[in-house]
Amino acid sequence: MTRASETQGGAVALSKEGLPAWLDPVVDAVETVEPLQLSRFLPPADGGGRQSAVLILFGEGERGPELLLMERATSLRSHAGQPSFPGGALDPEDGDPQGDGPLRAALREAEEETGLDPTGVQLFGVLPKLYIPVSGFVVTPVVGWWRRPSPVGVVDPNETARVFTVPVADLTDPAHRATTYHPSGHRGPAFLVESALVWGFTAGVIDRLLHFAGWERPWDRDKQVPLNWRS
Repeated sequence: MTRASETQGGAVALSKEGLPAWLDPVVDAVETVEPLQLSRFLPPADGGGRQSAVLILFGEGERGPELLLMERATSLRSHAGQPSFPGGALDPEDGDPQGDGPLRAALREAEEETGLDPTGVQLFGVLPKLYIPVSGFVVTPVVGWWRRPSPVGVVDPNETARVFTVPVADLTDPAHRATTYHPSGHRGPAFLVESALVWGFTAGVIDRLLHFAGWERPWDRDKQVPLNWRS
């Protein structure tokens, strides 16, 4: 695997300097959102759970602002086949989980999974830690601006099925929005974009970011998409 050598062990700082103006609503949302406004699943009070981080990376493509996503390999034990943000568990070399460890982990995992150059990413915010009960992960969402885009693609097919970007315009398009329902009773927001169904944790975070950034457009919450019982 490749390693984000420039970030491991060195200082990793958050900076809002020079961000494009269209990101201002996202910056405001990241700085003001409360944990329960993002999710009802918060980290266990006893400190349990496996520390992890994801990179929510905004870039600018041919159709304007976009997000970097990947589709997890179907062979993985957790969240197999699901579209997600790049990310994963913290390694010891990432450092303090309560400090800048999640920043390093988000960049390192993004490089390992998508091949992006972490030196081209400007991290500007961190959302409250959230919890994924089904896998026991405590997730720190790290938000960044793809200041210098680099080529991305599948690095390890055993981990990643594909890497793709989604225009924010598609994520806010009511025609691409739906509510998923699972036989277990789970219901949540979903996005039908780039031949993928984005649901679960990733869709929940995107949904809340769009809402608190003021980008959300009215959509039909009664439009339902069933999830396979194996999901």
